[in-house]
Amino acid sequence: MDDRIPSDLLIEVVDIKGRCPVYRKGFAFRIERGYKLVADRPLCMHSLQSLAPYYVSLSRGIAPAELGLAGPDGAAYVRCLDPQEITGGGTVTFRITREVQTEDCGGPET
Repeated sequence: MDDRIPSDLLIEVVDIKGRCPVYRKGFAFRIERGYKLVADRPLCMHSLQSLAPYYVSLSRGIAPAELGLAGPDGAAYVRCLDPQEITGGGTVTFRITREVQTEDCGGPET
């Protein structure tokens, strides 16, 4: 069993191709402690499906490059599953960053 402390993940909308009825560029939500989804407004189920294969590994410290998800800044990037060219909807690109937890305080390192 992996004894690494699950970290919080910050998921940010960085790009939208087409028109997304749910997200706007700059919107963000979190996955805390590796499993708690936290947002101040509704989320799109299509987007959660694109995050599902990776959130556990990323929250446990697996590098985005090891998963084939690293962008030029080293953060992980995924896209939602909406094929906007066909549906007329919007394809959203998300940037995922890990906030390392410390054992003493349980919060992000500063």
